[in-house]
Amino acid sequence: MSSIFSPGESAAPTPSDGYRSSFVNWEARASVRNAPVRILDEQSGGKLFFPPELVPVVRHPLVSIRGEDFMRRILLHRLYTYLHFTAELEQLVVNPVTQLLSRRRLGFDLPDKMVHDAYRICTDESWHAQFTDDLQRQVEAATGDPPGDLPQPFFLRELERLGRDEDSDTRGLTRIFFTVVSETLISSILTEIPRDMRLFSAVRETVADHAQDEGRHHAFYSQFFDRAWHQLGVRQRRAVGLMLPRFVTAFLAPDATAQSRLLQLADFTGDEVRAILDEAHPPAGIARTVRAAAQPTLRMFHRNGVLDDARVHDEVARYGLVG
Repeated sequence: MSSIFSPGESAAPTPSDGYRSSFVNWEARASVRNAPVRILDEQSGGKLFFPPELVPVVRHPLVSIRGEDFMRRILLHRLYTYLHFTAELEQLVVNPVTQLLSRRRLGFDLPDKMVHDAYRICTDESWHAQFTDDLQRQVEAATGDPPGDLPQPFFLRELERLGRDEDSDTRGLTRIFFTVVSETLISSILTEIPRDMRLFSAVRETVADHAQDEGRHHAFYSQFFDRAWHQLGVRQRRAVGLMLPRFVTAFLAPDATAQSRLLQLADFTGDEVRAILDEAHPPAGIARTVRAAAQPTLRMFHRNGVLDDARVHDEVARYGLVG
């Protein structure tokens, strides 16, 4: 089987090895090796399934007037959406690319230690998908309120659109760099849920297990970008660079389809749903939230001179990611 990627013309020299593995103590630290299966065994006692601060629609007057029980149901279904998002990301995006990396099928020149670590990421991500599915099943059994037919996450719809637009400069690269961006972003869910004692312990602990592993994946894919970016040709770097802000927002911006589905738990009219979403997610607020969560990824772009291309800089700025 041939490699996906072939270096373009004028590719820059590959950086010297210098790879710093974050998986040295993987056997002792990885959740798949050490964390127990998280069991949803607490009595409710007012516990929540998701932080209301991360679901702005629950603060809208048209929603809050429906009462606390409705708010709790929205938070329950927001958890379902997150668990679905996680399993889809790990199984359909991250693992397919990482598996190819582990078999040296991406075409990039990478240190052997890095290729070996890719196997560990594949193991981690399969476990993340499994334990999120397991938690979803436990929550459904405990509440008697199933998730129903969850919509395809926005990031997958966006990836499909971008894939259809690939040309000779980007063919095979869209999924690779989409994965890199997904693994280097730090979402508020991963940072805030583990500390939120209002939530069911099984939810907090499952997300904490995920977050600990993702810290190692972040370090890996950040170093992968440092190498892979400089093996692209000039035209390839521009073509991929113009897509990078779309990758970032695909993961971090509110998913209007998923948000609308939450509101469909009540009999809101179409106009009411649009008004709630518009008022709960003002553009300026979205831009601030996305930019804050994207800081590690943006530093990675700056470090590698991604924004030195004026067209790429302007496109990243158009998405509100730089001033």
